[in-house]
Amino acid sequence: MGKLQGKVAVITGGGTGMGLATAMRFVAEGAYVFIFGRRQAELDAAVKSVGSNIVGVQGDIANLADLDRLYATVKAAKGRLDIVFANAGISEFVPFGSVKEDHFDRTFNVNVRGTLFTVQKALPLLNDGGSIILTGSIAGNKGMPSFGVYAASKAAVRSFARSWTTDLKDRHIRVNVISPGPTDTAILAPFPKEAIAQVVSGIPMGRMATPDEIAKAALFLASDDSSFITGIELTVDGGTAQV
Repeated sequence: MGKLQGKVAVITGGGTGMGLATAMRFVAEGAYVFIFGRRQAELDAAVKSVGSNIVGVQGDIANLADLDRLYATVKAAKGRLDIVFANAGISEFVPFGSVKEDHFDRTFNVNVRGTLFTVQKALPLLNDGGSIILTGSIAGNKGMPSFGVYAASKAAVRSFARSWTTDLKDRHIRVNVISPGPTDTAILAPFPKEAIAQVVSGIPMGRMATPDEIAKAALFLASDDSSFITGIELTVDGGTAQV
């Protein structure tokens, strides 16, 4: 029997990268998964690659009506929810001194506001004893140049986990954060090879994470293997922020 046998999960940002890798892990362990993302073609390809026990719902976490439609779909199909992986987010490099209002608003709209309402709107469906997992970043703990707004948004996500752990303790709902380090996903495609090589040079393990390595951490936090773990930040970064 799988570690998530019979569980129902929502994964935002589930069409590619870490979200898709996690959907694959969850389904393999017995869960039924709803993935949520902005691009229909990616969702369709993701659903096809997983094959069964998965549904794609198109939408943007920054749009509350889209979130309502997501949870209406979950309610109609399954009537309940056990796991929420609030994984969707955006990142942009903008040097301090050049930050514009639209960059700030876009980043906080998705990473902070979107994460909050992704979780809050799930609560009526979420079973007592469920698991909430948020995607943070080591940027929230490090002074990374040109990444200040993104880092602040991920520090806010880390703060949410602490507050929600207390808010939801009577329902025995666990809230934890995964903070990845550099991970080999499509989000890196626009960056020059030299910039990526410089990032890798600062990772003690000498390479970036694979999306599946992040997915393994998400599976741990979603399952009963972490039954006495709540409020933590699990850093999966090859040692980058640790030494």
